Amino acid sequence: MNHSAALDYLHGARGLLEKAIAQQELIERAAKWFADSILAGRLVHLFGSGHSRIMVEEMWPRYGSFPGFHPIVELSLTNHHQVVGNNGQRQAMFLENVHGLAERILRNFRLDPLDTALIVSSSGCNVVPIEMAQHFQAKGIKVVALISREHAQASHSSHQSKKKLQDAADLVLDTGAPTGDAMVRVQGLETPVAPGSTVGGCLIINAIKASVAEQLTQAGHPPKVITASALLGRQRAADLFESAYDEHADRVAKLYHQGDKVS
Repeated sequence: MNHSAALDYLHGARGLLEKAIAQQELIERAAKWFADSILAGRLVHLFGSGHSRIMVEEMWPRYGSFPGFHPIVELSLTNHHQVVGNNGQRQAMFLENVHGLAERILRNFRLDPLDTALIVSSSGCNVVPIEMAQHFQAKGIKVVALISREHAQASHSSHQSKKKLQDAADLVLDTGAPTGDAMVRVQGLETPVAPGSTVGGCLIINAIKASVAEQLTQAGHPPKVITASALLGRQRAADLFESAYDEHADRVAKLYHQGDKVS
């Protein structure tokens, strides 16, 4: 077979799978924390800025996922598909390094030490994810960080303390992506192409999801999994959709109940 940049990427993705498998113990520990939150009637908070938002939406809601997770998606930090102009990438990249923004986001919610959190940032060096993790920890909430460890170690923190996301986490998982994220070198091209953090991150996310579902089921509380009608039939699939969304609404309602909020 002739050398191919496409094949180089696929081989790189295979390596990401091996790196994910090597983290099985950490993945199942994170899943245990998350399952405990869900069984307690609370939530697993999910946050990522920029393209890390993909990991948030991969966890919930989509086919093969279930309630118990709280996606925190700030559009000013993630909705930059216009690239330039209003709502563009320049603004989003600026805002994800504004000190104090994380506190203003979390001020909306009533948090509880029974909650847990998953914060995603490939570099682990942008201000808002770091401060999100710090605020969660200040509330006694366990934080799992999903970073690209090699890339994070080579990057410089934008936080005034110079701390990185992994410094504000109780458990750190690694997408396995290399420094700079892009995994393929093309002859004659100065810079690498084709990032790996999304593939590696989605492997980690879905491994956690599967383990949480297993633990909830073993505890006698099987989750309401959003499932395609092609598998269950239209009526059963529709019933699951409605019941899953109703459960999500009941859970997130607790976040808006009047009481102590993040300080």
